[in-house]
Amino acid sequence: MRNIYRLTIAAALLTSSFSAFAEAWSLDSCVSYAVTHNINVLQQELRIREGEQGIVEAKDRFLPSLEASASQNFNFGRGLTAQNTYADRNTSQFGWNAGLSLPLFQGMAEYRNLKLSKLSLKQYLLEAEAAKDNVALNVISQYLQVLYCKEVAASARSQSELSAFEVERQKALIDAGKVAEATIYDLESVAAQDRLQVVTAENETQTALVNLANMLQLPTVEGFDILPLPQGEPTIPSPDQVYSEALMTNNSILGARQAIEVADERISYAKSGYIPTLRFNAGLGSSYYRLGGFDNESFKEQMKHNFSTYLGFSLSIPIFDGFNTRNSVRRAKLQKSTAKLDLDQRQYDLYKDIQLAYYQAKGARERYLTSGETLEKTKLSFDSTRERFNLGRATQADYEQAKNNLFRTEITRIQAHYEYLMRHRILLFYRDARRPYAK
Repeated sequence: MRNIYRLTIAAALLTSSFSAFAEAWSLDSCVSYAVTHNINVLQQELRIREGEQGIVEAKDRFLPSLEASASQNFNFGRGLTAQNTYADRNTSQFGWNAGLSLPLFQGMAEYRNLKLSKLSLKQYLLEAEAAKDNVALNVISQYLQVLYCKEVAASARSQSELSAFEVERQKALIDAGKVAEATIYDLESVAAQDRLQVVTAENETQTALVNLANMLQLPTVEGFDILPLPQGEPTIPSPDQVYSEALMTNNSILGARQAIEVADERISYAKSGYIPTLRFNAGLGSSYYRLGGFDNESFKEQMKHNFSTYLGFSLSIPIFDGFNTRNSVRRAKLQKSTAKLDLDQRQYDLYKDIQLAYYQAKGARERYLTSGETLEKTKLSFDSTRERFNLGRATQADYEQAKNNLFRTEITRIQAHYEYLMRHRILLFYRDARRPYAK
C-alpha cells in the first residue's frame, strides 16, 4: 500500500508538471516565465543579495568592538620575584582583561563606505533589470521565429494539398480514358517533393519550439505551444523619439550611469585614507601571581588587589602609508574613466540598435505591403495557368512554375511580415519602460 501511495503521488506530480502545457502560451507569459527562471537573472539576484549584505556590514562597522582575553603562564627555573629580582624559583601567572573600542571618527570612511554600498546595490538592481531585458528580447525574437515557421509550414501544407488534389484529378481523367497514364508520373513526383517540404517545415517549427522552450528552461517540450499575435499593421515609431525615451528608461543605460556614481563615491572613500581617525577605548582586568617556595596571597585577594580599569582616546594621523592611499585614489579614478567609456559605448550601441531596427522594420513593411500586392497578382496568374492546364492548354512545366511562383511569393510575404513585427516589437521594447514582468 505504501508503494502504491508513492506511485500515486509521483503520478500526480508528473501530471501537474505537464498540466502547465495544457494551454498555449502567450508572448507575455513566455517573457514573464523566462525572466523568473533564467540562470543569468538568478545570478544577478544573488548579486543583489550580496549588495544587501554589504549594506548590513557597512552599518555594523559603526558599532563598537568588545573583546575579552585570559592567559596562564608557567616559568620553571630562574624567574622574576616580587622584589623585581631574579632567583631560581618556579613562578606562575594568570591574567584576564576585557576591552571596548568605539570608533568616534574614521575620517568619513565608514559613512562613505555605507553610501558606496547603497549605490552599489542600486547598480546591481539596474543590472538585474538589464539582464531581464536581454532575456525578454531573445524570447520575443524566438517567439516570432516560431510563428514564422508555423506559417511557412501552413503554406507548405497548402501546396501539398493542392498537389495531392491534382494527382487525384489526373487519376480520375486517366480512369476515364481522357489522358495518357504517363502524365501522372510528373504530378506524383511534384506531390512527393511537396510532402517532403511539409516535413521539413514541420521539423523546423518543432526545432524553433524546442529553442523557445530551452530559453524558458522548461523541463520538457511535450505539449508546449504558443498563441498567435494579433494581426495588423502597427505604426513604426521614430528612431530619435525611441532613443530619447530609451535614454531615460533603458536599464542598461541607467546601470552604466549608476556605475559612474559608484566610481565617484569610491574615489571619496579612497581619499578618506588621508584623514586622521579617533577612537575611544575602555577596559578592565586583573591578575594572579604565584612564586614557588613563598607564601602568596590567595587567588581571590590578588584578583581584588590587582583589579584595574582604564579609559582613553587614541588618535591616528596618517603621515606615510607607502602610497597606499594615493594608489587607491588613482585606481578609483581609473575605474570612473572606465565607467564613463562604458556608458558612451552602451549609448552608441543602443542608438545603433534602434536605428538598425527602425530601417529594418521600415524595409520589411515595404516588402510586406508590396508582396501583398504581388501575391494577389500571382494568385490570379496561378488560377489562370491552372485553368488552362486543366483544359490542356498549358503544359505541366507551366503549371509547376506558376505554383512555385505562388509558394515563393507567400514565403516572401511571411518573412517580411514577421521581420516587420519583430523589429517593431524591439522598438516598442526600447521605448516603453513598462515590461510584462515589471509588476
